[in-house]
Amino acid sequence: MHTQDRLRAALDNGEFFLEYQPIVMLEDRHCVGGEALVRWRREDGILQASEFVAAIDNTPLSGVLTYWVIDTVAAELGEWLAAHDAARITINVPPEILGRGGLAYAVNRSGLRAQLGQIVLEIVERGVPDRLGLEALNLMAEQGVCLALDDVTLTGANLAVLSRCKFEIIKIERGLIEQLKDGAPQPEWLSGIEALHKISTLRIIAEGVESEHQAATLSAAGVTMAQGYLFSKPLSARDFMNFYGERTAKQSTPGSLSP
Repeated sequence: MHTQDRLRAALDNGEFFLEYQPIVMLEDRHCVGGEALVRWRREDGILQASEFVAAIDNTPLSGVLTYWVIDTVAAELGEWLAAHDAARITINVPPEILGRGGLAYAVNRSGLRAQLGQIVLEIVERGVPDRLGLEALNLMAEQGVCLALDDVTLTGANLAVLSRCKFEIIKIERGLIEQLKDGAPQPEWLSGIEALHKISTLRIIAEGVESEHQAATLSAAGVTMAQGYLFSKPLSARDFMNFYGERTAKQSTPGSLSP
């Protein structure tokens, strides 16, 4: 059981660190950015965010950890982002911290203000913020920040969320990607992706892609970007920057996380 006191102590003691999951174009596999992922280094091993963030949902510590992520991204990648204006970094944002001014203050304080157009804020569909939060997100979008809806399951609820906020990107939930198996019938949601691709300007990212069959199937359905172990495991900041450089040096297909 992870208590708030233990997690706060871990933050104070420098036990958290970031890794970056590269995001690539499916057509030619060049890297367009990455997602910042929180890790907790403990004596008994390293924990992923999914193993401990539930303990701080809807608590003040949720905001504190998010602001720490923003500061760490700025410290590790700020200068690099300034020198690579096509690169984008996505940061997961819990809905409870939106609309109260803290997020905008944290971005400005971190030194990322000049790189606002290179930041993608990810909001999970099941935690859509309240009215103040939505207003704050839309204001940040007007200032150049890109908004992404994470863990999309292609349900009616998702579509309702998309209509309320200026999302530019949707990320397909990894559980759906796991359904794409070689020799198995194609799941019904693929037709929804194809229709969405045709009728909207939304850019689509698939999470958790682990096989060439999944990559090819998604590409045929209109998905242009993906992340997952097929392309790379999560990397340290240095290794991520090297990966980006190697995967953009021979870029042949236009495309990015930018509009």
